Amino acid sequence: MITPLCADVVIFAHRNNEKRKHMKHHLICMLAVFCPALCAAQVTLEQCKAWAADNYPVIRQYALVEQSRRFTVENAMKAWLPQVSVNGTVSYQSDVTSIPIELPDVDIPKIGKDQYDVNITLSQQVYDGGAASSAKRLAEAHGDVEHGKVSVAMYDVNQRVDQLFFGVLVLDEQIRQVRVLQDDLSLSLSSVEAMMKGGVANQADVDAVKVEQVKARQKETSLLTQRKTYMKMLSTFTGKDMGENDSLARPPMLALLPADNRRPELELYAAQNSLIDTKLKALNTDLRPHVGVYARGGYGNPGLNMLKDDFDAYYKVGLTLSWNFGSLYTRANDKKKLEAERQTVQSERDAFLFNTRLQTELQSGAIASLREQIKQDDEIITLRQRIREKAGQRVANGTETVNEMLRDINAVSDAQLAKRLHEIQLLQEIYKVKHLNNI
Repeated sequence: MITPLCADVVIFAHRNNEKRKHMKHHLICMLAVFCPALCAAQVTLEQCKAWAADNYPVIRQYALVEQSRRFTVENAMKAWLPQVSVNGTVSYQSDVTSIPIELPDVDIPKIGKDQYDVNITLSQQVYDGGAASSAKRLAEAHGDVEHGKVSVAMYDVNQRVDQLFFGVLVLDEQIRQVRVLQDDLSLSLSSVEAMMKGGVANQADVDAVKVEQVKARQKETSLLTQRKTYMKMLSTFTGKDMGENDSLARPPMLALLPADNRRPELELYAAQNSLIDTKLKALNTDLRPHVGVYARGGYGNPGLNMLKDDFDAYYKVGLTLSWNFGSLYTRANDKKKLEAERQTVQSERDAFLFNTRLQTELQSGAIASLREQIKQDDEIITLRQRIREKAGQRVANGTETVNEMLRDINAVSDAQLAKRLHEIQLLQEIYKVKHLNNI
């Protein structure tokens, strides 16, 4: 039976509890007013992705790919520049051309068996069958493929940033909830201590509340340590110094758009197909003749006059024509090889689109499930709070123990945390779909 003093203490504790809840409500309202100003200083997901893109070492490969492309194109076009070559020979041969007749009083010259020649040749390509233009197109196509590979590697960074960012948001919600739990436990401790003074509770009941407080503080310490680790990893990715006190803004809820895949992998597959087309066209250039002009000046013994056994200067100008039909032997196999490469690219593209669609469907199912769970979370929270509100009175009446009251307090906290975590998970799943399709 409860004494009048005990009843007064319980009523006082209940009123004090209500007063504190009223103050907490005013505090939440004030935070809601100042929320836009606070959010302006928070780090957003898009900022982290932009910083990570600028900071990730692979970004430097873009410039390297462009440099390589430019140098290769320039080299291909230099085939049209005049070519200069210097040649020199010294030889001794076992026999030379001679005139097999003898005439009286006529000295027929003989060619020396040791011969010398130094010449400079200047050649200019007139028609190369499209080889230089083909080499230029190949360089451009190779550059597009390498650029696509870098884009794919860079896009993977976004997924890792997403994982870290949402990981921090989940930890923030857990930290926030465990602190709310600590506040509830502090109020409960005051109520139980008041009940102990009124003879309703005992020291074991007070100790039970204090144990829950220690466990809550212990959990908060663990969560803060995890958050610090995640923030360090995020700092490493972004190149920005983000400490444990920096806050991350929750991304806005996105409406799911029809899946219109814009992934960089598709651009890479298109670039690979374009490269194959260019290689097929390059096969035609191997069947065309090459025409050029040249001018050669030299000095040797003998010169152009083979019967003059003396050093002499000479020059030549002329036209060159070369036509190699050897590529006809391998042309059919070369084309089959390139077609096999195209089928491989197409197979990889089809597999990529299939897996992306499959993952999108899985994510869509998870999103629908989470939306339903959040609705159910609201019902659970309402019921748990209703049970919790009567817990103090039941303890005062002796129909419930302090441990049971603590169980009710934890149940409310767990239900509230479950809803917040489901909300973060819903956001994460939606942004996974966004990442999957680059929409």
